[in-house]
Amino acid sequence: MTTDPLINRLREIVGDTALLTASEDMAPYLEERRGLYHGYARALVKPRTVAEVSAVMTLAYESGTPVIPQGGNTGLVGGQIPRAEDHGILLNLSRMNNVRAVDAANNTISVDAGVTLADVQLAAAQADRFFPLSLASEGTCQIGGNLSSNAGGTAVLRYGNARDLALGLEVVLADGRIWDGMRGLRKDNTGYDLKQLFLGSEGTLGVITGAVLKLFARARSKAVAFAAVPSPAAAVSLLRLVEDMSAGAVTSFELMPRIGIEMVTTHVPGTRDPLSTAHEWYVLIELSSGDEGDVLTARLTQILSFAMDKALVQDAAIAQTDTQARDFWHLREAMSDAQRHEGGSIKHDISVPVSEIATFLDHTLARVRAAMPGIRPVPFGHIGDGNIHFNLSQPIGMEPAHFLDQWNHFNDMVHDIAVGLGGSISAEHGIGQLKRDELSRRKSSVEMDMMRALKTALDPKGLLNPGKILKNK
Repeated sequence: MTTDPLINRLREIVGDTALLTASEDMAPYLEERRGLYHGYARALVKPRTVAEVSAVMTLAYESGTPVIPQGGNTGLVGGQIPRAEDHGILLNLSRMNNVRAVDAANNTISVDAGVTLADVQLAAAQADRFFPLSLASEGTCQIGGNLSSNAGGTAVLRYGNARDLALGLEVVLADGRIWDGMRGLRKDNTGYDLKQLFLGSEGTLGVITGAVLKLFARARSKAVAFAAVPSPAAAVSLLRLVEDMSAGAVTSFELMPRIGIEMVTTHVPGTRDPLSTAHEWYVLIELSSGDEGDVLTARLTQILSFAMDKALVQDAAIAQTDTQARDFWHLREAMSDAQRHEGGSIKHDISVPVSEIATFLDHTLARVRAAMPGIRPVPFGHIGDGNIHFNLSQPIGMEPAHFLDQWNHFNDMVHDIAVGLGGSISAEHGIGQLKRDELSRRKSSVEMDMMRALKTALDPKGLLNPGKILKNK
């Protein structure tokens, strides 16, 4: 038994098996997957119930101990990694993994925060319903983290971000009090919409422990196509054409460059180019509906034929089987990880109005290539909602460390163009530690004052995930 009274009280709350204090035991939880942040925690706790979370938060509040909430540790901006200077408690919610209830008649599902996104999808499917949030890490990311970071993914075009899919929340506040907002109401006009304060707040205002999520009717048919387009401008025009001609059936519309396809097919086993001829740009299109049969496939075939006549599409392949559709999607989903094999990569998660995507890409590609000859841009992502992952791979032969030293230089370049077009420096990954200082430079003083006022009101001691989104007091 340790002589540290805080550790002893934590053990009393969660038990021996749910408390880690040895550095080697905590190590997997203290590093994010890209290796950009290496943290330190005084202890790691894994509560099973909201009552245990409440007790941990009460203890932390009384003792002035910072608490860093963590889900599946899949975040890309360091929001889930505790800083060494905080000497805090890492609160991992992975053991809170119960599906509480499925209300098929109300099209809702109530879950603990530690349920993985894939398990939410599965529970919905078992009730003949559909939960649309989908992203590459869905097998390990947890719904609490998805909501805390306002995750996006591939279906935002049709269903919205994570915040659009949450009807109710259960949140433990900084002082340990529990707010029970687990209501499955689509209309509730009784004052401030409190849940929106916590959605996208990255655990800085409260700890999400449960959620009521929207469900939808399951698609009875899908059609997926992989199409070559002459330019991003043509891709945007094609998006609007597909939307108009499909009567709102577009679920996803993803942009991919040739270099990204080549990286995936080179480094990811079992992948191949769906088209016989190389092209500079591609889009992945998915339609879905409640109609049975091959209606969507026929419709998509007609749309693409019309688009070819309009010179918006150069070539296309329509998936004939579910396996082929998954293969098309695998090319897109593997695009980020494939870049790891090409040396240093400087990544951006920007958004601009869809109408400005072509302008953004034209200007930014020209700027980065002029700034560093041989640089290999890999812009891809959710063109349907204006979100581009503008990643930069190092020139061949350059030392990765030398390339990564230019991170801030290229960040400023890319973000200046995005913001100048009315865009954002973070579309779906959040702020965390990575973009905290830049946020304060990009936001107006009025916006920053409002955010600080919320932080002070809900976390007066500054103990919840300190140094994330906002600087310490």
